[in-house]
Amino acid sequence: MLKSLFCLSLFATAAYSQAVQIGLPTKGDQLAAGSNQTIQIQRPDTLTGSDEIAVVIGIQQCPNGTCTSPDASMGTVLYQGGFDPEFHGPQAPYQNFTVKIPDGLSGPALIGVAHLSLVGASTYPLIEFLNQTVAIV
Repeated sequence: MLKSLFCLSLFATAAYSQAVQIGLPTKGDQLAAGSNQTIQIQRPDTLTGSDEIAVVIGIQQCPNGTCTSPDASMGTVLYQGGFDPEFHGPQAPYQNFTVKIPDGLSGPALIGVAHLSLVGASTYPLIEFLNQTVAIV
């Protein structure tokens, strides 16, 4: 039993260390409808091997300030495809994606990201969902 818990703990730690973050936009940033914006996806450096497969970036309006989690709906998909984070100086690897914010959006919105990678020697599939609240002006 103790070995199982230890292995599960190591597995969870390895998977967590592969987690990505949204670097840009930051929480509460104002984005103009119809404009091109940079979405930065960061992946902290790690000793655990992984193969990056893909990311999906979406946006959705949040009527009455209520948003749907990206694991239930990505909203309007702004990007879907490969993810290849690279080092740019001393900071953690990241990749920038330039996307167009759809015309007609206004008010509170949610940038959603779905990330898929294969982690470790066992090639465990890691699927994670992230979000960042922004304001569309």
